[in-house]
Amino acid sequence: MFCDAIDTLTLDAVYSPSEFRVKWTTLPWEANEAYKLRRAVFCVEQGIFVGDDYDDIDPHAHLLVALSCVAGMPEQVVGTVRIHETAPRVWVGSRLAVHAAFRSYGKIGSTLIRLAVSSAHALGCETFLAHVQSQNVPLFKRLRWDTLEQEVLFGRPHHLMRAQLDAYPPCTTPLSGFVTPARRPA
Repeated sequence: MFCDAIDTLTLDAVYSPSEFRVKWTTLPWEANEAYKLRRAVFCVEQGIFVGDDYDDIDPHAHLLVALSCVAGMPEQVVGTVRIHETAPRVWVGSRLAVHAAFRSYGKIGSTLIRLAVSSAHALGCETFLAHVQSQNVPLFKRLRWDTLEQEVLFGRPHHLMRAQLDAYPPCTTPLSGFVTPARRPA
């Protein structure tokens, strides 16, 4: 009977994420959920890939995740990105994805980007690049990225962009990562 008395608003307030932890994956479930999220975004939602987006970069890339946390405990992977070194001191970020239900919470995508660049910077990165879908260019510009050229990838307009590394101090603790408070959508 007690459970019947709790309304949906109360449950929503009790079980909403209190924070998001953005870090490199350290556990198999984090990686598995990150790949599922990428499939949901790039295969189902955007239709860029058929079936799976996993490619020959994945086995040697570092996978980062944004975890929603309730009462300080990780609950769900709500964002991901991967980074890898393509040449000495040249790193590339790709497959940035945020779960549709969490895009309005704010700071998840930008915190993933910040940790991606900052952790590569700590590993000796001198150039950090990404192929950014055109609709996401304003976010990257706010985060101090510059467009190098416009291009079409996977049939969609993209910008090849470079991060201004001076805006990203090296992060030597990517396994712990960053914590950002959950801001409920208005």
